[in-house]
Amino acid sequence: MSVSETKVSAERLEEFSGTDLEDLCDASEGAIIEGGGFGWLTPPPRQVLESYWRGVLLVPERHLFVGRLDRTIAAAAQLIRPARNNEAQAFALQLTGHFVAPWARGHGLARAILVAAEQAARGWGFRVINLDVRETQSAALKLYESLGYVRWGTHPSYARVDGRIVAGHCYYKDLSETDAPKQEIELS
Repeated sequence: MSVSETKVSAERLEEFSGTDLEDLCDASEGAIIEGGGFGWLTPPPRQVLESYWRGVLLVPERHLFVGRLDRTIAAAAQLIRPARNNEAQAFALQLTGHFVAPWARGHGLARAILVAAEQAARGWGFRVINLDVRETQSAALKLYESLGYVRWGTHPSYARVDGRIVAGHCYYKDLSETDAPKQEIELS
């Protein structure tokens, strides 16, 4: 199958079916090994990953978005609603855990998930999405900036990777000031 025949989709996942959990864990492990592990530096045991992803679906404030390449989960991101007692920031969501498995890169999955998450956020009435990312993740930085995310700050001691401290960049996007990006792939 050629790249042009590859089916790419993005969706909010509310329950696992078929091989979804296994595929998500496989994609997570690959991303962690390649340095985009949303906090992990080495893959945890499989049962820890499985418990983590099952837990994500149980937390009412977390919304899991996945990207599929030919129906196989190969990417993910989460939107986190503010705590119910945080009325002052009730208009903003946090994007976290955004990754694409190394074998699935180059098909537009990272963008597709981000666009799907933004569409959901707009539909839920949220105004802002906040996110932070390591300075070493240049592809992610380019993607966020290309979609209108504004870098508002840099944390010089953001993370420790391979024994060294790396900076992290903080971004936001005001959804009320920007149009929804066009989505070229299927949204479920």
